[in-house]
Amino acid sequence: MAVWDTLQGFTPQLVLIAFALVLPGLDYLLKKDKRPLAWFALVPLIAIAAYLVTKLFFSSEPLSMQVGTLLTLDTFSALFMLVFISVGIVIILASPEFIRRDRNHGEYYALVLLALTGMTVVAESNDLIALFIGLETAGISSFALSGFRKSENRSAEAATKYFIIGGFSSALTLFAISLIYGVAGTTNIEVIGQTLNGSMAALEGSRSVVLLAVVLFIAGLGFKIALVPFHMWAPDVYEGSPTPISGMLAAASKKMGFAALFKIFLIAVIVTKTDWQVAIAALAIISMTVGNLIAISQTNIKRMLAYSSIAQAGYILIALPVGTQYGLEGGLFHILTHAFMKSGAFMVVAAMGAIAVGEKLEDFKGLSKRSPFLSFSMAIFLLSLAGIPPLAGFSSKFVLFSSAVYASASGPTWLVWLAIAGVLNSALSLYYYARVIKYMYMDPGPTDRIRVTPMIGISIALALIMVVAIGIYPQAVIDICKNAAAGAFPGLPPGLP
Repeated sequence: MAVWDTLQGFTPQLVLIAFALVLPGLDYLLKKDKRPLAWFALVPLIAIAAYLVTKLFFSSEPLSMQVGTLLTLDTFSALFMLVFISVGIVIILASPEFIRRDRNHGEYYALVLLALTGMTVVAESNDLIALFIGLETAGISSFALSGFRKSENRSAEAATKYFIIGGFSSALTLFAISLIYGVAGTTNIEVIGQTLNGSMAALEGSRSVVLLAVVLFIAGLGFKIALVPFHMWAPDVYEGSPTPISGMLAAASKKMGFAALFKIFLIAVIVTKTDWQVAIAALAIISMTVGNLIAISQTNIKRMLAYSSIAQAGYILIALPVGTQYGLEGGLFHILTHAFMKSGAFMVVAAMGAIAVGEKLEDFKGLSKRSPFLSFSMAIFLLSLAGIPPLAGFSSKFVLFSSAVYASASGPTWLVWLAIAGVLNSALSLYYYARVIKYMYMDPGPTDRIRVTPMIGISIALALIMVVAIGIYPQAVIDICKNAAAGAFPGLPPGLP
């Protein structure tokens, strides 16, 4: 019983690993029809999602399961895990039709499950070493998935670039961890925060080492979330990867980076907030502006969505310089909504790619007549990304941007410029989102019908329902995000008047 109590918080990871190990063997047994592999891969994801939804939304007991001193399954980590698992469900539902002409289906689904395993470990991590192991598990699996189509030059190029940049970012992160360990004498995130808070004044000579570690964390994790100026890999990797994997990288992998950032900056090195607050605020504004400006000139839909993701990373980053529970609540809320918006948009692209329609913006001309379902879904996802009410993107941006306004009333007045920049950039993004909608509904195009297979249709419908439902009834999700922020970061100020 003692062993079970210790491993209970690690049960989701054990289940994912077990199914991942079985999938290649099952692939060998299935000679022709490979679709059962997708259903088999969905079993652990649906079970874990049901467990997390029950614990988050229908349980009156606070969620807190310790796995030694390394991992904790609490409301914060469970919320991130639900994001990762939900995206995984959407991705796997859309994959059978997209990869039906490829080989190694079992390895494909196994790598998806292992990538999700690494992401969930990052979400639960209390220790920098456990966090790094989670980052690497997800990263190595993602490198292989981005180059899954080995016969395509752009897929091989995407995998090579992603591997090189990912290895470099991992080296920077590990160097930062070593510096923090040298100063604090521990890799436990909470103990690091307590140690630095109690010793920074006395160990003034160590301040420069801690600040160097902070810079390395910004650079190393900045690559993970495609933050400007560490974003150069994202458009090429998103374009070259199989479209479902592009959706996973944009909707899940980037969120893993934010889970790490929140833990490190708002717990471990929060004592140095005055040193990095302005720099991260500037990076947030630059990222949202550069991402939106470059997205305007894109002619490939996947590259446009990649630059859109860079801009969205800038929005979410607002939570760090704001540094309040309400700001973190807004960041968590937007992470959740963005996961469904972005994965849904990529699945629409995957549905078109599955029948070789193409990925250029011009390929979307006349889509409303060819497939009303795909055009309507894409329009909803894009309008939500732009923050148009009453969709989920509006609700999450409202909470996130308003947190900067509230923080400026009790803290630095310049924080209000984060909200202003967010609103202006959201208006700017509406231009290139609306252009796609114009192509779909107003421009003439081919008239042959597009047939959407049931599994891809279910994946898109799932994301669509969540975007609309959260936008109309956001309070339940807001409450969970509030509990997650308050429970995992009790030392932050509330941030509300």
